[in-house]
Amino acid sequence: MAWNEPGGNSNNQDPWGGRRGGDRKGPPDLDEAFRKLQESLGGLFGGGNKRSTSDGSGGGGLVFGIALALLSLVWLYSSVYVVDEQEQAVVLRFGKYHETVGPGLNIYFPPFDRKYQENVTAERAYTSKGQMLTEDENIIEVPLTVQYKISNLQDFVLNVNQPETSLEHATDSAVRHVVGSTEMDQVLTEGRELMASEVKERLQRFLDNYRTGISVTQVNLQSAAAPREVQEAFDDVIRAREDEQRERNMAETYANGVVPEARGQAQRLLEDASGYRDEVVSRATGEANRFTKLVAEYRKAPEVTRERLYLDTMQELMSNTSKVLVTGDKGQNNLLYLPLDKMIDSRGGVLPGTAGAAASAELGARAGADMPRDPRARESR
Repeated sequence: MAWNEPGGNSNNQDPWGGRRGGDRKGPPDLDEAFRKLQESLGGLFGGGNKRSTSDGSGGGGLVFGIALALLSLVWLYSSVYVVDEQEQAVVLRFGKYHETVGPGLNIYFPPFDRKYQENVTAERAYTSKGQMLTEDENIIEVPLTVQYKISNLQDFVLNVNQPETSLEHATDSAVRHVVGSTEMDQVLTEGRELMASEVKERLQRFLDNYRTGISVTQVNLQSAAAPREVQEAFDDVIRAREDEQRERNMAETYANGVVPEARGQAQRLLEDASGYRDEVVSRATGEANRFTKLVAEYRKAPEVTRERLYLDTMQELMSNTSKVLVTGDKGQNNLLYLPLDKMIDSRGGVLPGTAGAAASAELGARAGADMPRDPRARESR
């Protein structure tokens, strides 16, 4: 029922606390409305006069309840938090470590609790560059990149005030130590991979000693360079080393072609010598066995064995000579003649072997008939 309907307002008052009729016929006074609201709030917190307190006690309780509900909602909203799959959260209660929270929906109780939420799976990178002194007292600029991630969030939050700053200082110390124990040519050329491994190992040892909760995954040493003042001299050194490497590769290629061939020839000579040795030993063994058997036969029949040895020896000797000895009957002289068939064959003739031998024998017989018989005409080879 509206306040201005008949019978709806027995006190004959308007919504702003004034009475109808009489001397109040205009619109409501806003200043008076704000004043009443201020008196109600003052009564809520123990201030104001007795009339305002008695008149606004009900309204003050309602406002207090609404304010308390709003504060509760705000607190609850700020207390509930979500941890992603890649994150973790460390909760401190009254400044002391309480727990490490994993992924999911969680709640904590501020201001008694404090939480530190970080991504513990993503890799982070730190890049630095500085001039350093090598072992042979040369100054070079070494740029590098360190990739790391949080391995222990509790140590990362509690043990070190600024863990990433500690990482930067430890990286600088590790790199200076490794570069200071390495010569300049190794830093500029092929020694970077080994140096990166040493820097990573030393840096991780520093971080573990500090208990920073950081794990180094990779250290990349980029191409080091000399200062600008001596860059040309350093370029000459690098070119000279490249030439040295190229000449060395050419020498190794030549050696790879020559050495196997020489080894093959040496192996062939060794095998030939071994075969010749086996042949000589086998022949000598066979001759010794033959002589042993011949001695046994000689003891059984000396004359026959002697004659047989003589004939075999003469056959072996005469088969290799170019002269032909023709023997006659008893009382006749022996005759030597030239082997014309062999001479013709050596000159490319076409005389068959049998015909040439017969012609040679006939020619020798005619020549022997015409020659005088002289014992001194006999020759032997």
